[in-house]
Amino acid sequence: MAERENHLAGETSPYLLQHRYNPVDWRPWGEEALTLAREEDKPIFLSIGYSACHWCHVMERESFENKEVAEILNRAFVSIKVDREERPDLDAIYMEAVQMISGQGGWPMSMFLLPDQRPFYGGTYFPPEDTGGRPGFKGLLLRVIQIFASKRTELEENAGKMTAEIEKMSAVAPAAGDLGLDLVSRAAEDLENRFDSEWGGFGGAPKFPPSMAIMLLLREWRRGKNENHLKMAEFTLQRMALGGMYDQLGGGFHRYSVDPYWLVPHFEKMLYDNALLSRAYLEAYQATGNAFYRSVATDTLDYVLREMTSPEGGFYSSQDADSEGEEGRFFVWRPGEVKEVLGVEDASLFSRFYDVTESGNFEGKNILRIPRGPKLFCEVEGIDQETLLEILERSRQKLFLRREKRIKPDRDEKILTSWNGLMIGSMAMAGRVTEEESYLEAARKAADFIVGQMRGERGLLRTHSGGASKLNAYLDDHAFLIMGLIDLYEATFENRWLEVAASLAREAITRFWDDDGEGFFFTASDHEDLIVRKKTSQDGAIPSGNSVAAIALLRLGKLLEDDSFSEKGFRTIRAYGQLLEKVPAAFHMLLIALDYYLDRPLEIAIAGDPLSPDTKTALRAVNRVFLPNKVLAFQSGMDGNDSNNLVPFLDGKVRLESAATVYICENFVCREPLTDADTVEERLRNL
Repeated sequence: MAERENHLAGETSPYLLQHRYNPVDWRPWGEEALTLAREEDKPIFLSIGYSACHWCHVMERESFENKEVAEILNRAFVSIKVDREERPDLDAIYMEAVQMISGQGGWPMSMFLLPDQRPFYGGTYFPPEDTGGRPGFKGLLLRVIQIFASKRTELEENAGKMTAEIEKMSAVAPAAGDLGLDLVSRAAEDLENRFDSEWGGFGGAPKFPPSMAIMLLLREWRRGKNENHLKMAEFTLQRMALGGMYDQLGGGFHRYSVDPYWLVPHFEKMLYDNALLSRAYLEAYQATGNAFYRSVATDTLDYVLREMTSPEGGFYSSQDADSEGEEGRFFVWRPGEVKEVLGVEDASLFSRFYDVTESGNFEGKNILRIPRGPKLFCEVEGIDQETLLEILERSRQKLFLRREKRIKPDRDEKILTSWNGLMIGSMAMAGRVTEEESYLEAARKAADFIVGQMRGERGLLRTHSGGASKLNAYLDDHAFLIMGLIDLYEATFENRWLEVAASLAREAITRFWDDDGEGFFFTASDHEDLIVRKKTSQDGAIPSGNSVAAIALLRLGKLLEDDSFSEKGFRTIRAYGQLLEKVPAAFHMLLIALDYYLDRPLEIAIAGDPLSPDTKTALRAVNRVFLPNKVLAFQSGMDGNDSNNLVPFLDGKVRLESAATVYICENFVCREPLTDADTVEERLRNL
């Protein structure tokens, strides 16, 4: 470890602070570093990663703590370290450059830039020495220095071409004609063609959790009743939850599976994965009534409440893959330790159920997984299911308590507006569907924190860390938060969330909309100048900002009867119409927005006493049904003219027969009002 700190010492990002003692003279991205590169005419070495990234830690240990490497970087380069979670704008630009150069991307991202920020070479992880066809980092640095000095004109030309190509990738491709639901159907067919019928998911290893694909399949099944679509969604959800990618003791999902079997994960846990997956499991619970999906969703959200929630209410970003310098150490078990905690008899049963063996399933140790479900296990083992579940429950509790005594993986306590928006929405949906108040309270508290602490004079901010909120928010931050606040309104019927959502939507349209084209830019009009101003449209680990903005604006426009929101939502979908036809797998969330738009969303109004049992019964009837293409509002005024309502279609909706009354409307034309909850549920299921 170096004796002195470098220029990252004043940062608040946990990832950047992890590198403050490297002998590399790291600088944060900013005018000081960029000016230095121009004045000294040095190439920029740009390293982008994130706190929970395993291979980022490996490259730090191997190269960035190496004094010989540091000497080369400090002499010949301006070295800039970026947290991709703080600066997704930079990450998006230079990740496209990496993919052009190497054909693949990932983190750590290692980019070489001209002093004017244009990229000329890069890759991801580089070992310290040449290994298996992969160039060693030290040798690579020396070659870059030589080429920068001897072939500058060629580098300039190539950097210009690459930058032009990156700019082209932001171009929209509007559809020539009308957009139809056949686009959603074709995306479902594409998923059928890629479906792994043995292990679930789509395609081979590595397998990332396909939350948005599952949501799309559930919508296509709801409309067309093709049982194969439901089976693919269910089978994938089951396989993921029974595998090692799911934390069988503590709840929550790891980042992805390195194998086709959902067994061995990359062990980091990301807030966004758990937000998207808990939502997918809640939707499956609504669609099927299977309590298993509800259990996985609530266990995942309970993990977030326990491990990933700040005292102020915001949700933390991630937990590391490593502890004590070893990936997965916190999560794996040896048979002897299981026996020590549980005793011989319970340990034997637990080990057979969770695949704990002497040889292990991961580097001589054991990741807990469930190769046989409880019913089959009981048939094979000759034990009744009630006894099995009782033993497993007490065993899990004991092992969880033992695990809590281990050294935990580091946690990135940075709070990001966009990821919090996703989790606010999932918590709100869970509160609405399960009637568990703890989830609603968590969603409220997080929303209060974001709205109260992360809106500055210039608008919404991106990140909160070390007690300070900073950095201009991006499109994702606005879109995801708007969506989460709409979810929170539909779960609590508190007007304040709808008011903030509408305010943020107007702000997003003003600052991010492309007046000369269609769709939203990723950065605001007053953002710092970068080599390109990008639009992001394709889904990655999280949905694209344009996709979420589209569906959020359509929902908001329907609730508020504001055509300016609805129009921008549809125009955003239309902007990428050709791409929806050509590469549907990259646009699942935008196709979900199209499904919403074309499905003529229902307006459901409930009029009643908010504290009355019959109101809760009516809400339960509505919330039990998988009906994603709707808006939901509540009227508490006895005469149907509550002056506090923001939702116009509530006007005139009154409680009949002294009972909560449900109005089901389409295009603002309502069917007969219903006061019987069973009839409400039946009617909605038939719709």
